[in-house]
Amino acid sequence: MAEATTIARPYAEAIYKLAVKKQSLDTWSETLRYLATVASDERISALDGNPSVSVRQLSDLFVSICSNVLNDESRNFVLLVIENGRVGILPQISESFERLKAQHEGVLDAKIVSAFAMNDGQLSNLMASLEKKFKRKIEATVSVDPELIGGVKVEIGDEILDTSVRGKLEAMAIALKS
Repeated sequence: MAEATTIARPYAEAIYKLAVKKQSLDTWSETLRYLATVASDERISALDGNPSVSVRQLSDLFVSICSNVLNDESRNFVLLVIENGRVGILPQISESFERLKAQHEGVLDAKIVSAFAMNDGQLSNLMASLEKKFKRKIEATVSVDPELIGGVKVEIGDEILDTSVRGKLEAMAIALKS
C-alpha cells in the first residue's frame, strides 16, 4: 500500500497543480473519484495487466466507460495512466489529490471515535470546539468503539486528543508504574 501511495503522489501533485492553475479543483475531484471507482471494479482490474488485452483496448474501454466525465485534459491523464500500467493506483491518486485539495482549502481531516453514538447536537458542539482550537474547517469521520468506555478520541493529522475513559486509565497505569 505504501508503494502504491508513493507511486500515486506525483500523479496527484501534477493534477493538483493543473487544477489550481485552471481553478478546477472540484471538477478534478469528481473526475478522479469516478475514475477510481471504475478502476476498482473487479472487471477492470482483471483486464489491467492482462497480456491478452492491449493498452489500446483497455484505453478505449476505460475512456468509453468514463466518457461522460472526461474532458480533453482528464482523457489525456487517463491515457497516460493506462499507458504506464497504473490503472490500479487510481484510487490512491484520488486520495492523494483530496488531501492536497483539503490543504489548499484549509480543511483538516479528523477521525473521531466515540464510546457511544453521538447525536447531531453533540457532534456539532465537538466540531465547533475543534474548529476553534485548530482555527480551520474540520471534516470528520465518526465511528463508535465501546472499548473506550466513555468519552471520545480525536485524531487530526499526527495530533491525538484522547478524552476517553480508557485513555485516562492507561495514562494512570503508566503514571503508577513510573
